[in-house]
Amino acid sequence: MRSQRIFGRWAVALTLFAAATMTGPRAVAQEKVLHSFGSGTDGNEPTAGVVFDSSGNLYGTTEDGGAYGYGSVFELLPRAGGGWTERIVHNFGSGQDGGGAIGRLLYAGGNLYGTTANGGSHGYGVVFELMPKAVGGWEEKILHEFGSNGTDGCAPLAGLILDGSGNLYGTTYSCGAFGYGTVFELTPDTGGGWVERILHDFADNGSDGYSPEASLIFDSYGNLYGTTLLGGVYDDGIVFELAKTGGEWEETVLCSFDYADGANLQGSLLFDSAGNLYGTTSSGGEGYGTVFELTPARGGGWAESVVHLFQNGKDGDDPISGLILDHAGNLYGTTVGGGTYGSGTVFELSPTAGTWTESILHNFGSSGDGVNPGFGVLVFDGAGNLYGTTFGGGIYGDGTVFEIAR
Repeated sequence: MRSQRIFGRWAVALTLFAAATMTGPRAVAQEKVLHSFGSGTDGNEPTAGVVFDSSGNLYGTTEDGGAYGYGSVFELLPRAGGGWTERIVHNFGSGQDGGGAIGRLLYAGGNLYGTTANGGSHGYGVVFELMPKAVGGWEEKILHEFGSNGTDGCAPLAGLILDGSGNLYGTTYSCGAFGYGTVFELTPDTGGGWVERILHDFADNGSDGYSPEASLIFDSYGNLYGTTLLGGVYDDGIVFELAKTGGEWEETVLCSFDYADGANLQGSLLFDSAGNLYGTTSSGGEGYGTVFELTPARGGGWAESVVHLFQNGKDGDDPISGLILDHAGNLYGTTVGGGTYGSGTVFELSPTAGTWTESILHNFGSSGDGVNPGFGVLVFDGAGNLYGTTFGGGIYGDGTVFEIAR
C-alpha cells in the first residue's frame, strides 16, 4: 500500500547540540513556549526546528512571513533575567534570494548554512550562507542556485551536513537526471565560489528510492546515509547508503519498506554507538507510523525491526521528524498529530530488557500552546532539556519555539 500523504510544506532534519546524560530517575517534563510567531514581520510557520551556537543562542527558519513574505532566519537570545529575545537575522525574498526555508540550519565556524525550497534565479531553490558582519548584522551569500540545467536537482527540502574538508552535502526532492531527486555535494573552489557535483540521481525503477525529504548523515568512514519518501520494492520508501569508491559514489539500498513495517520515510537517520540505525516512518504499521531500527547483520546486509508502532493516534500520529539519542540510550522524537488534543506529541522511547517503553513527555494543543511539530528534529541543551518548533499554534497561531524541561 502506498501512502498519498506527501507533506510538501514540511521537511526534516537532524541536529544534536549536546547529548545529555540522563541515567537517574526522571522528573516530569514541563513545556514552556519561548516564542510565538506571527507578531508583525518576524515570520511564521517554523518547520525546521532550531540549532544552538557555541554561546547558547538558538537559530531557526520560518517557511513564510517576514518582511517580504518568503520566510526568515531568526535568532533567540537568552535574557539574563529569564526569557528569550528574538532577532531577525535575515528576511528572504529580496531580489534573487531564496524563499521557503524548510530544512534545518547548519551552524559551523560561526556561520549559518541552509537551503530554501524555492526562489533564486531559476525558482527551484538555493543553498545559502549567512556570515556575521563585524559591525553587526548578517550578510547572506548564495552558494548555489538549483535548476541551472536539465540535470540539476530542484526543491532542496532538507538541511545540509559538512565534512572535515569543508564540503557540504544535501538532497533535492525532485529533478535530476530522472526527475526524482538527487544527492549533491558543494565544494569550495579557490576563487571563493562553490562547485556542485551530483553524487546520485534517484530513479523510480522498482528498487531505488525517490523523493528524499530528509537530511543525510555520515558514518565514521565518511559514507552517507539517508531516506526517501517513496520508492523501493514496495514503493513505500527506502534507507540507502552512498559509499565512495575510487572517486565515485555507489548507492546500496539497505532496506525497502512495506506498509506493515512502516511507510514514507520523511525523517533523517540516527546512529547509536554500536552502529545501529534508527528512524521513523510517517505512516504504515497500524496506520499511524513507526519507529524502526536497522542492525548490521552477520555476513552483510541489515536486519530491520520495528521499535514502536503508533496506535490509534492516542500516543501520536505521523512521526515525520528524525530522532535524537541521549547517553542512556533513550530515543526522543515528535509526532505531527495525535495525542490528547490531536495536535502532536513529544515522545521518549526507553530500552528495557530487550523491549522499548514509550513515554509521552508532552501533548501539544492546550490553550496558548503550539500545535503540530513539523520536520524539525529536537535538540538538547547541556542540561538535557529539549528544544523544538511547532508549525502552528501559539499566541498568534503561526507557530512556536518550545522547551521541554526535565
